[in-house]
Parts: sequence; C-alpha cells; structure tokens
Amino acid sequence: IPSVNSELVAASKKTGKNRGIRHALTIDQQRAYMEYIAGHPIFYHWWPIFTVLLGTGCRIGECLGLRWEDLDFDNRMISVNHCIVYYQEEESGKSVMKVSKPKTDAGIRTIPMLDVVKDAFEMEREEQEETGFNDQVIDGMTGFIFQNRYGDVPNPQAVNHTIKRIISNYNAEEVLNAKKEKREPLIIPDFSCHHLRHTFATRL
Repeated sequence: IPSVNSELVAASKKTGKNRGIRHALTIDQQRAYMEYIAGHPIFYHWWPIFTVLLGTGCRIGECLGLRWEDLDFDNRMISVNHCIVYYQEEESGKSVMKVSKPKTDAGIRTIPMLDVVKDAFEMEREEQEETGFNDQVIDGMTGFIFQNRYGDVPNPQAVNHTIKRIISNYNAEEVLNAKKEKREPLIIPDFSCHHLRHTFATRL
C-alpha cells in the first residue's frame, strides 16, 4: 500500500493535479448568472460569449479566436483550430495578441453547435450587422466573432474582469432581494472563464 500511495503522489505531481480543485457552477448558480446577464441593461451584450463558453467547453483563447468562417450553420458544427494568446513582449513591454496553433493534432477539433449556441452566434451577428463587424487583423487572420466596444477582440483578462463585475453586482442585488422576500440568497462564488469549461464538462 505505501508504495502505491507514493506512486499516486508522484503521478499527481507529474500531472499537476495537486494544484487545487477547479469547481464548476451548480445548475442553480449557472441559471442565475445567465438569467441575470440576459435581463441586465448593461451586461446583456455579454450573453453570447458566456453562452458559447458554457455550451462548447472551449478555452477562453479558443472562444475569442473563433471566426465566422469557423462556423458551419448548415451542419451545426464549430471548427476549433487555433486560439488567441495575450501576453507582454519582453523587449517592448507592450501587451500583444497573437494567434497560436495547437501543438498537437488533438488540439484541432470539430464540435457540435448546440441550439442555444447557434442562437448566441446569430444574436451576435444581428447586433454587429447594425454596429459593425470586427475588422481587427491578428497574424493575418480576420473575421473574428467577438469584439469589445472598440471593435477589437477582447483579451482574456478583460473577460475575467467582467465576470467579477457581474458577480459583484448580482450578489449585491440578490442579498437585498432575498431580504425583502424573506429567503436565503443564492450567492454566486468568484470564478473565472476556465471554471465555465469545467461547468460545461459537469453538465455534459
């Protein structure tokens, strides 16, 4: 038994499983979060990207890297073949966006487009038909789906910062509403984009 345990510990260290548990949102937390965004006068335009994250299990860099040409609406499929990375250059000190190709063939995959994900893409396209499409060029690639208020691809840190703002606003309102309605509040814990990947896997 001791030798088996030591092997398990060694394996955990090797695979990085000792870095802590990433928790998924519960069904109630997920529903509360998404319904709050959908009905919010400011946050509603974030509904498509969070719907895609929750409905595909994509990493945030893969989601932000999606282009309209990666979507096959006829066959309801999404091609995941690259991702966006955002980092600080050592020489200039500037933060830049780059396209990163998967290191292995396993990183390139085609995933099904759920109905709600299709709705999210169509909602995003309808809004951009009025406001304008993303024309940013990153490493020769164009036609990115998601954009910020400046018309550029959002960076992952900005999306995580938005999650924190939404959670903070939601929880503050939920505490007040629960007090008025004499019930326990449904509090949403702090989480990041990557927790939505775990939430997708848990629902699946």
